[in-house]
Amino acid sequence: MNKKIIKILNKKKKSKIVCLTSYSKNIANILDNFCDIILVGDSMANVLYGLKHTHKLTLDTIIQHTLSVKQGIKKSLLVVDMPKNSYINQTKAEKNAKLIMRLTKCDAVKLESNKQNFKIIENLVKKKIPVMGHIGFTPQFKKKFKVEGVTKKESIRLLNEALQIQKAGAFSIVLECVAPKAAKLITNKLKIPTIGIGSSINCDGQILVTDDMLGISGFYPKFVKKYVNLNRIIVKAVKKYSREVKLNKFPKTSNFLYGK
Repeated sequence: MNKKIIKILNKKKKSKIVCLTSYSKNIANILDNFCDIILVGDSMANVLYGLKHTHKLTLDTIIQHTLSVKQGIKKSLLVVDMPKNSYINQTKAEKNAKLIMRLTKCDAVKLESNKQNFKIIENLVKKKIPVMGHIGFTPQFKKKFKVEGVTKKESIRLLNEALQIQKAGAFSIVLECVAPKAAKLITNKLKIPTIGIGSSINCDGQILVTDDMLGISGFYPKFVKKYVNLNRIIVKAVKKYSREVKLNKFPKTSNFLYGK
């Protein structure tokens, strides 16, 4: 098993797992100093390409971004989201996962659960392809957003789903928008780590879309904390640049590397 994955497994209930998304080398290079896991998320469909949902993101697009991200990573575990429809059956899932692994040299792939693809996860793991699961609100399969696991019945259903993903061989599971009590129940019952996004402090780790927490995505659910409003900083810099160009203050001779 990949040494980085073993390291993640060993963090279960010992120390919090830090995760963020990245779609480029420059951002990945920064995150690599602080994150245990970097995810090339299909959230790029919304963040970078302005799409309403992630459903039309192509395999080629996610591979190209992963190739960039990989260049900025030295120590973090690199996980790649498999786009919707790229794992609709065992044959297609294996073919596409192998392609992602071979071309990008990533450490693992992530699949969203539709409560029917446990065998697909099991087959990928048997083929030596590490898999991260994903339950709760799964954007690839659910149109309407709602917090999952609010009732006891829903909590048990989510727990059973998580247990089946664990049994299939996944090394960790993302819990998206899962109620705190349900997240705690699942985290306590599983042997593998849980990574929360909008699922309380009860998970073994946390993940956010980097553009959300930096304040440049324009999408800020209640569970997202903006650690900086980078949008304002960028506006201020561009405004200053624009003013200097118009007033002939930029560029100056000193800005050039040649001549006088």
